[in-house]
Amino acid sequence: MMMQGIRKAGQGFLGKLVIAIMFGFLIISFAIWGVGDIFRGYGRNEVAKIGKTEISVEQVRNAYQTEIQNLIRQQRRQISPEMARALGLDRQVLSRLVSEATLDQTAQNMGLAVSDETIRNLIFDDPVFRDASGQFSAARFNELLRSNGYSEQSYVSLQRATILRQQVAELVSGGLTVPTALQEIGNRLRNEKRAVTFARLPASAAGEIAAPTEDQLKTFYNDRKIAFRAPEYRTAAILAITADAVADPTKVTDDEAKARYEALKAQRFTTAETRTVEQIPFPNAEEAQAAKAKIDGGETFDEIATERNVAFKDLTLGTFTRDQIFDAAVREAAFALAQGAVSAPVQSAFGTVLLRVSKIDPQHVRPYEEVAEEVKKEIATGRASSRITELHDKIEDERASAKPLAEIAKQFNLQLRNAGPMSQGMTKPDGSQEQALPGADATLRAIFASDIGVDNEAIRLPQNAGYVWFDVTKIDPSRDRGFDEVKGEVETQWRADETATKLSTKARELVQRLDKGEAFATVAASAGLTVQTAADVARQDQRPELPANVVTQVFGTAAGKANSAAGADGGRILFKVDSATVPPYVRTTQEADNFVRLLSANLSEGLLLQYVAERQAKLGVSINEAAFRNATGGAQN
Repeated sequence: MMMQGIRKAGQGFLGKLVIAIMFGFLIISFAIWGVGDIFRGYGRNEVAKIGKTEISVEQVRNAYQTEIQNLIRQQRRQISPEMARALGLDRQVLSRLVSEATLDQTAQNMGLAVSDETIRNLIFDDPVFRDASGQFSAARFNELLRSNGYSEQSYVSLQRATILRQQVAELVSGGLTVPTALQEIGNRLRNEKRAVTFARLPASAAGEIAAPTEDQLKTFYNDRKIAFRAPEYRTAAILAITADAVADPTKVTDDEAKARYEALKAQRFTTAETRTVEQIPFPNAEEAQAAKAKIDGGETFDEIATERNVAFKDLTLGTFTRDQIFDAAVREAAFALAQGAVSAPVQSAFGTVLLRVSKIDPQHVRPYEEVAEEVKKEIATGRASSRITELHDKIEDERASAKPLAEIAKQFNLQLRNAGPMSQGMTKPDGSQEQALPGADATLRAIFASDIGVDNEAIRLPQNAGYVWFDVTKIDPSRDRGFDEVKGEVETQWRADETATKLSTKARELVQRLDKGEAFATVAASAGLTVQTAADVARQDQRPELPANVVTQVFGTAAGKANSAAGADGGRILFKVDSATVPPYVRTTQEADNFVRLLSANLSEGLLLQYVAERQAKLGVSINEAAFRNATGGAQN
């Protein structure tokens, strides 16, 4: 992150664009490079060659390790090399390096250069390198470079290359402007609103579905055999140490728990007194005093409110604790009243009022006996963090001696969980769901990226919450399931498809009637449907009555026309677009300005991507896959 702060030259629009692209977002398809055509004419220590520029194994290795460390910091959990490759991080790193080399060579061919004075000014003017007095500090400069793995020479070279890449980008897309016609299209896409009349066709509207024959089901199965294929299932032994698992509340004494309780009682275990406050406002203190005299003489608070034309819904100010009433005068008066009593005139921040407290819920303190277990568990959990680190080291020592997880769990009195068989979707063979795994998706992905007998690295839980170890104990490969095995599923899916087909046919007939001019109410009544309407429907709306797919279909239908779309529970929604309105496009609004800037950035990025792809095609890009695997630790084929 320091580099973004120190690249002052990248503060402009194109500068930021180039930096974003060059440092993680420019992912050109390897199809453009022709990965299969491995270049064999250069050394085994070069991973790629772009024109005359070669990218070494060491360059790729260093860049790849840096990206893994960045990802670990962002995700706050351990990322193994295998997981990084599964995410495609290795290819992304190589893509970035190739793209940077392409722009570097392009800048060189154009004869572009950056003077030493420009680099010197860039460094001297950078606030990151200034001391407390605001002056450039050579000591701070050198310290920051060392801590980020740069020498002065390598840092200057990096800055020079970055500026040159920006210059190339400015030559490609620096003069780009967004046409007004495109802006107006964007305005329509963002701000168009539609009004629709619609009705639901439930699945039952398809009528009775006759029982299928055996031949019909077998044909349906054979046409969709892959849909009934059993996924790969895996079984794993999982050992997790977390604060909750390691904590031992029985070792917390009552004296310790009571001391903790007393420290937290006011904040955690005390429910403050609340009062429901009502008020009647008056234009001046005299009228308020006269009203209070009437109440003292026998009239009720509600009768005065009626005389003052104060509606019942406006009478209640709200239910508050003392601290929640910001007006000091109202606060003191309200909390001095007995329940049902009326105050003397109070000069509030918004005028003179009479107050009544209609309900008082007194302060409640949960006794120690009620929360003792909770407090002891909290203390034990807090102490467990140090034991987690100690246990981690001991378990790693045992793992290094090839001891099975089951024995390790028994040795340290920890619970071993046998998870699975489960699919990557966490389903079991019987269709039920596997319980959530410690480490969640990270653990699941790691299990399916591993193999039987592999010594897997521990997965570090987010926020240093603990560790998870696992061993894959069984793999049931994906397989085709025979017709007899899935006959019930086949029939269920066949009926769903038949229902959908009949509903679609019926909806199409109703749409044709609507488009011929029949009233929606008449068409709906003939099919026994209930008519509903929706106004101001936006393109991105997701309403309970109009799911996202239906809204998409609404905006794909011309105003005045009818259509239908699949609804929930196997039904369909019949609709007619009553109107489509687009507000006038006003270029001077902040919203429009933000949109133009976003669209300009997207267009500029797309243009630069195309330019880099063209340059790579002309220069020629070759990839040495063996060297690439060596640099990133990939498996050798």
